[in-house]
Amino acid sequence: MSWIIFMILSIVIVWGGLATSIWWAVKTAKQAK
Repeated sequence: MSWIIFMILSIVIVWGGLATSIWWAVKTAKQAK
């Protein structure tokens, strides 16, 4: 049971990191213009 929670947490962390880096890249690109 706990490994399922661990898998869900790692997926959330990975997708959260991806979304944050994409958002940061978009924000930086808008400031550059």
